[in-house]
Amino acid sequence: MAYETLDYTVTDGILTLTLNRPDQLNAFTVTMADELIAAYDRASADDDVAAIVVTGAGRAFCAGMDLSSEGNVFGLDESQHPTLADLYDRFDDPAIADGVRDTGGKVSLAVFRCTKPVIAAINGPAVGIGATMTLPMDVRLASDEARIGFVFGRLGIVPEAASSWFLPRIVGISRALEWVYSADLLSAQEALDGGLLRSVVPADELLPTAYALAHRFVDGHSPVATALMRRMMWQNSAAPHPVEAHRIDSLAMFHTSIADGKEGVAAFLEKRPAEFTGRASELPPFVPWG
Repeated sequence: MAYETLDYTVTDGILTLTLNRPDQLNAFTVTMADELIAAYDRASADDDVAAIVVTGAGRAFCAGMDLSSEGNVFGLDESQHPTLADLYDRFDDPAIADGVRDTGGKVSLAVFRCTKPVIAAINGPAVGIGATMTLPMDVRLASDEARIGFVFGRLGIVPEAASSWFLPRIVGISRALEWVYSADLLSAQEALDGGLLRSVVPADELLPTAYALAHRFVDGHSPVATALMRRMMWQNSAAPHPVEAHRIDSLAMFHTSIADGKEGVAAFLEKRPAEFTGRASELPPFVPWG
């Protein structure tokens, strides 16, 4: 599959998904959104992909929405008069899905439902959607040259890409509000101190660090167990009561214990590397989340 705005390259089980509009600082467009959604869904279905590293071509990660687009720069249909009921009753109606629903949010939901670990390698400026698209990713690493900004207030708009759900869970409600109220451009160190980033490294060490971490996550591990872990952590952490997590944990434990879990236990007892055969593209039928 060819992409206009992305590069999709798989090496040693790791997909490098590169935002590839370097002359525009990888500014986000509706085409990029559509291609990102397709790429994440493709990666979930591709058993040759074990983990994903997302980065930007050139000197930026993503400079935010391409504000040079004609018409509504966010790709929305200004002829509509949507209500909250429309977002429930007509969620997948093309008029609502294409003309009203937040474009970045559709990308965030694609990351959320992905079955592979996702690591952001933020190589430069990540502003607006360039910052919020990283929030559903599992780990964020940044170059010491990166700058991150939730700058919506400067444009008279609001945080999008479901970031009002993700950002407080990552950095806490007070810091999340401070960052979106101020609309400041944060240094990589400030983002690290605030809990948004796992680590900050020199620019030439960013991708090697991300790849090493990706291999730690997946090499010698069951793809099915890893996929379930990802979905369980994100979903169960937002459940209203731990019994909801217990229900899902119980089914996940049952299904893995009679599949890759048997091989894992045997390999442990026999002091040999495990040879898992489960496929992340074929998760147990109980998995209810998307």
